[in-house]
Amino acid sequence: MFALGPLLAMAAPPDSGVSPLVQLIPFALVLGIFYFVILLPMKRRQKKVQEFLSALKVGDRVVTSGGLYGAIAKLTDSSVHLQVAPNVRLEVSRAAIVGYQGQEPVAGETNA
Repeated sequence: MFALGPLLAMAAPPDSGVSPLVQLIPFALVLGIFYFVILLPMKRRQKKVQEFLSALKVGDRVVTSGGLYGAIAKLTDSSVHLQVAPNVRLEVSRAAIVGYQGQEPVAGETNA
């Protein structure tokens, strides 16, 4: 009526002899590659951006993520007052500053 032979042939062998530790090696390799290719460069970039933002000082000429150019007139812990024209000051988030004028953006988009 119903043959069990083909079903038993598809089942895993009862004693395959492969250690569970050996089965974890591909998973560990993927995690290692993920860390070194994605997470480590991201951490380095975040550290570089934090150092840039903490080194800002009054008088620096900077560019915002929205494309505004201006000179820093005042700094607070979370914001920056930019002078974009005579008697025109804007308050922007400190995180919106992406680089110095005329230089490559420090906190800009990556092309990776």
